[in-house]
Amino acid sequence: MTIANTCVLIAAVLPVVTMGLAKAATAGKRRSEGGYDNNNPRDWAARQEGWKARAAAAQNNGFEILPIFVFAVLAAQIAGLDQARTDQFAQIFIVSRLVYIALYLATIAALRSVVWGVGLACAIAIFAPTLSAPF
Repeated sequence: MTIANTCVLIAAVLPVVTMGLAKAATAGKRRSEGGYDNNNPRDWAARQEGWKARAAAAQNNGFEILPIFVFAVLAAQIAGLDQARTDQFAQIFIVSRLVYIALYLATIAALRSVVWGVGLACAIAIFAPTLSAPF
């Protein structure tokens, strides 16, 4: 498994971990007291406030960016692009996602948007050379 493939796995798990933080914060509480409701998890998430609501939003964003990152890594590998380059951009993508989540939870919106852009740029940079690569 390449570093980039490991990064794909990490990127796939990060949204689950992000929401897990919000769920864990309500551990021990009854549903009637705001505890996690596994019968209606989306309704529960929609009722969250503060950092738990932002964790839910960060989870959604993690799932939204995941397909382009997975595609980028696979396209680069199928096209036979330089694996070291792919690995580097994949690692930067993961670091940007970790910083993005931290900024989201901390309510630092402007910088969070910049970091999101860095992650997107990394994903595009991974597969951009495949646009002219012969298949």
